[in-house]
Amino acid sequence: MKAAAMSPFHAAVAVVDSSAVGQARRLATQVADEAGLDETQRGKVAIVATELANNLAQHARDGELLLNAGVVRGRGCVDVLAVDRGPGVPDVGRCLQDGYSTAGTAGTGLGAVRRLAARFDMYSRPPEGTIVFARIMGNNRSDADGGRFEWGVVCRPAPHEMECGDIWRTAEQAERLVFMVVDGLGHGPRAAEAARAAGAVFDRDPFTSPRALLDEADVGLRSTRGAAVAAASIDLTTGMLSYAGIGNIAGVLYGRSKDGSRRGLVSHNGIVGQKMRTVQEFDFACGGPNLLLMHSDGLQSRWSLDAYPGLEQRHPGVIAGVLYRDFRRDRDDVTVGVVRIHARERRDE
Repeated sequence: MKAAAMSPFHAAVAVVDSSAVGQARRLATQVADEAGLDETQRGKVAIVATELANNLAQHARDGELLLNAGVVRGRGCVDVLAVDRGPGVPDVGRCLQDGYSTAGTAGTGLGAVRRLAARFDMYSRPPEGTIVFARIMGNNRSDADGGRFEWGVVCRPAPHEMECGDIWRTAEQAERLVFMVVDGLGHGPRAAEAARAAGAVFDRDPFTSPRALLDEADVGLRSTRGAAVAAASIDLTTGMLSYAGIGNIAGVLYGRSKDGSRRGLVSHNGIVGQKMRTVQEFDFACGGPNLLLMHSDGLQSRWSLDAYPGLEQRHPGVIAGVLYRDFRRDRDDVTVGVVRIHARERRDE
């Protein structure tokens, strides 16, 4: 596993009843192995997955447990995301207290998850449903965030596909973070092959400029069917975000400084790997606090955070989970990535 970046590993379990809990625990252990977590942390991941799967089986409708291996500032981590479509939690604060239960259980599930996780957050709106996010860090470290950036991602293959034609990458270095989303043309194994080729280009030099990254990917994907690719590079020493994209990757930068602006980030038409047109790189001020959202076209374009009171303040993993649940297209791979950019002034105090 590289310190700067790694190939994310994903798994998911549909939780319709208690028979899925054992599968969730086994997959969670596998994902923790992929993330390079030690035995103690792997045990935490297994417990968190078990508790959240149990919670979905007992209380939720259309429950799904998503597992994701990644890297936060050079250390492996596992994100566990519980997603459901109802009935929702009327009193989130009360449900986190040990002893509270609506199903006759001991009522320690969510409280235990919060204690075990380095980062925990949840969002619920009855009757629409609930999103619960828990991050377990490697190397027995508890500071899941604490840097200039927080991020969360959901990445899932098209229904009935074993391989995902989307991939994502992130790399962080002091005051800088680079985030990339790739959507291989179509879906299935050949789309996944194209996406992996783009990921390999990123892994070789994640801190090159977005324009250079896409130029190199165009060469690296010539033997594949090609892909849509977009990359954002955030540099807080200059307060700028640089962005370049080709194909149907959407990017939005939310600002909450003076004007609360929402800026669409431009991706041009074309296919990376098919002699694409000249890449344009655009620069945007992003001194913070800001939210960067990027997604493949497996997510519908008509979403709005304004429809979810308080969601913008939640952890990026929770935001990605809500958008995935409510706006995923039924027939395509999907990736939703959210990055929170903290204001330097607040972090330097």
